[in-house]
Amino acid sequence: MFMPQIFARNDALGSNSPTAQEHISTNASDWLWAAFSLITVCLLVMVGFTFMRPRGKRTFHQIALIILMTTTLSYFSMASDLGSTPIVTEFRGDHQTRQIWYVRYIQWFVTLPLLLLELLFATGLSLSDIGLAMFAAVVLVVDGLVGALVPSTYKWGYYVFGACALFYVWWVLLWQAPRTTFADTGVLRKGYIFSSIYLAFMLITYPICWALSEGANVISPSSEMIWYGILDIFAGPFFLFFFLFQLRGVEYNVFGFHSGKYTDVHGSVVRSKAVEAGAL
Repeated sequence: MFMPQIFARNDALGSNSPTAQEHISTNASDWLWAAFSLITVCLLVMVGFTFMRPRGKRTFHQIALIILMTTTLSYFSMASDLGSTPIVTEFRGDHQTRQIWYVRYIQWFVTLPLLLLELLFATGLSLSDIGLAMFAAVVLVVDGLVGALVPSTYKWGYYVFGACALFYVWWVLLWQAPRTTFADTGVLRKGYIFSSIYLAFMLITYPICWALSEGANVISPSSEMIWYGILDIFAGPFFLFFFLFQLRGVEYNVFGFHSGKYTDVHGSVVRSKAVEAGAL
């Protein structure tokens, strides 16, 4: 009897009353609970897939786990009407306030760089290039958060800075990375091309939603939740399963990942020396 009371239809907005004049509706909270449930199921499935992999061959699945766990926590918070703050809207003369969900930006701060890491690990990009792309993703998210919290026209300056960071991410995904040397030029390259186009298309829709919601206050917070929720599902769990499915036929050792444990490295050196001594 306890769980149904927690997830009752009106409990979230009743227990955690909105503090802004423009806030999510009960139907939007219901949608967020549905999205939370779907993402949680995807997380549990990913846990199963991860433990089915041999030890030392779980890198891509473990990155996916971090992304899904972070998204699950974020959607639990938003469905519970937690993790927002009231901000005065720019295009309203009556100082009306709107819910701005900083918890969502915390989610993106963690998940977007990891999504790029997951994808770019499959390419021939150097670690420094991958790190710079991840930093651009961080800049994009931070600019979006700061811009959303600014009530004046100056928010659009942060929007432009974020757009520049997004353009760099697109350039890496669609131009720089595909021209590197892939360890497996067949399945791996094809899987990356499909996945990068998919992710790049999803990323272009986020600034549109931001401009119409946190930016210009054209759509309501409830519509914002539905839009962002669909994007997060398709750019999160759906993308991860799609990408990992593309890698199913690739031998893990082609990525060149090595253990960082001293015992593993030391053992490999000892074995190598023993082989050399035997050959002599």
